Amino acid sequence: MHVNHQYLLDFCERQRKTRAQGSFTVLDYGCGKGETVIAGRARGLEIFGAEAFYEGGDRRADAQASGLLGSAIREIHDGRLDFPDNFFDVVVSNQVLEHVPDLEAVLDEIDRVLKPGGVTLHLFPSRDVMREGHCGIPFIHWFPKTARLRRPYMLALRRLGMGKFKANKPPEKFVDTFLPWLDRFTFYRKRSDILRSFRKHFSAELIEDDIICFRLAASGRGSLVPLARVPLFKPLAKEAFRRLAGLAVLAKKQERT
Repeated sequence: MHVNHQYLLDFCERQRKTRAQGSFTVLDYGCGKGETVIAGRARGLEIFGAEAFYEGGDRRADAQASGLLGSAIREIHDGRLDFPDNFFDVVVSNQVLEHVPDLEAVLDEIDRVLKPGGVTLHLFPSRDVMREGHCGIPFIHWFPKTARLRRPYMLALRRLGMGKFKANKPPEKFVDTFLPWLDRFTFYRKRSDILRSFRKHFSAELIEDDIICFRLAASGRGSLVPLARVPLFKPLAKEAFRRLAGLAVLAKKQERT
């Protein structure tokens, strides 16, 4: 399991410890094949998944094979989550929100299913990230769709050996397959616009320092965790993470008065 999924489950377990005894429910928004749902349930979490099974990343067959599709994993239809209002204590997602064309609509729906006082944590890249994570080519997502240099630039870097998920494709096919996918299925937004959208619904903050510390510990470099928390280095480490990996947006729904 990818370290991001491990981190989200660890976050959920930490949240559960802070809550009063009783029901504690989690939603993995954009759960894909349900890997995090399966792992979370194995840990004793009451965790559900929701997935749109969109053309750009359809994992329906994998979700069906898990035996959870239609029960613990539910399909998102027309942007609507198949769960009642105020149902979840925590909603998480990993590398999902850069694929949604209407961030406001998604946050509206998460707001609907999140309990008052509940929290939602999302890991995803903003436009600031330097390397496009789906192909591994730096800065390709910064080019306008119509830029003449975009294809030659990507092709040159691919011929130099850069890129990932190559599937043994020749450089030309790799580029000509990926660029239409990038244009159709990714929506890289400015960090300020992302936070503005979140703050229409929730109180929100960036907590990249939390995932940095988790990843250091998970990789056997726990001795560096205190350094990452030093006030002098903490903002630098957070900004570096945002540029190299993406954002960690933590938001909280207001308690009822």
